[in-house]
Amino acid sequence: MEMTPSDSLADEARTVKALAALAQPQRLRAFRALVVAGPAGLTPGVIAQQLGVAPSALSFHLKELSHAGLVHAEPRGRHLVYRAHFAQMNALLGYLTMHCCEGQPCEVTDSASCVTC
Repeated sequence: MEMTPSDSLADEARTVKALAALAQPQRLRAFRALVVAGPAGLTPGVIAQQLGVAPSALSFHLKELSHAGLVHAEPRGRHLVYRAHFAQMNALLGYLTMHCCEGQPCEVTDSASCVTC
């Protein structure tokens, strides 16, 4: 399936929104905590405790991450459990590396280098 210019613009808009959400230290830390937690996710209380932030501030940050599509919440009893949206995270990484090495396959030997670039 061929991408149209409007598809590319939509991907670009989603990427900008996600990067903007992650461009704040507390949100980045919260997102990373959720990635570490994996599919089990975390409640806001646990995240706030891990990060040492006020629950009200954390609520704002989680809302921003949710609006960017990077996390989602699921009710569990009286609590919400937040989880990283791994498919969206992988789509973001895929978009950022789509044309890596001028479209040629590259071998990444570690996170800081690309053999063919």
